[in-house]
Amino acid sequence: MKLHTRSELAQGLRALGLERGDTVMVHASVRAVGGIAGGPDEIHLAIKDVITPEGCLFMYAGCPSYSDEVGRGHLSAEEENEILEKQPVFDASTARSDRSNGTLVEFLRTYPGSSVNRHVARFVAWGRHTEYLHSIQPWHYAYGRDSVLDRFVTLDGKILLLGSDHDNVTFLHYAEHIADIPDKRVVRFRVPLEENGLRVWRAAEEFDTSRGAHANWPEQFFAEIVDGYLAASGNTGGLVGDARSYLFSARSLLEFALPVMKSVAGCPE
Repeated sequence: MKLHTRSELAQGLRALGLERGDTVMVHASVRAVGGIAGGPDEIHLAIKDVITPEGCLFMYAGCPSYSDEVGRGHLSAEEENEILEKQPVFDASTARSDRSNGTLVEFLRTYPGSSVNRHVARFVAWGRHTEYLHSIQPWHYAYGRDSVLDRFVTLDGKILLLGSDHDNVTFLHYAEHIADIPDKRVVRFRVPLEENGLRVWRAAEEFDTSRGAHANWPEQFFAEIVDGYLAASGNTGGLVGDARSYLFSARSLLEFALPVMKSVAGCPE
């Protein structure tokens, strides 16, 4: 059995190019990293060791099942009625992360020093720029302008993929939101919140982050964009633990992704 240590993980991260003071958005497969002496917390602790408190680490957490499903059209009327009757209020400070985002984000969310923004499009952050990242949170179009992801770009942030599915790069929802293309799919949904001691269902809208923001998006479109970007930039990645991992500029990915999205949407050159 091979167990990776925190210091070994940090060494792999430095070899990828992660540095002191970096602002980094992480997607990780704990399983892909392999056996870890001390458990999954050692992954985010290794990242923190490298970037130090001068840097900032954040991950996408999302919300528990059904907190943002009513109105999207995924469920039957009977199912929606049951959720409307039974779903508890969404409390950003205590709600568990969406399980589909992997286990590491919940380890980070519940670790001392982490904080979250107040939205079902929820991000967990630690480090120097946490307050700035969470300083504004638009209720509608929460992945677009003035969002956490928008401010991430202004910080010249980096994206770190630790053995994760390249189709799950949440940052590309920001590209979808700001892309200047016609006929984007808009979804409207409701979220259970507590207001004045009562549970209320607050309406929200966004460009569709589940089916894709445009009808022309193919299956695995985000993975296609990420893989195309990595190939074009000559980024072959490296190993962190057992995980094939990649580190790259969010702004650079955005500059690559926007014209691809416009082309696939059928926009003229």
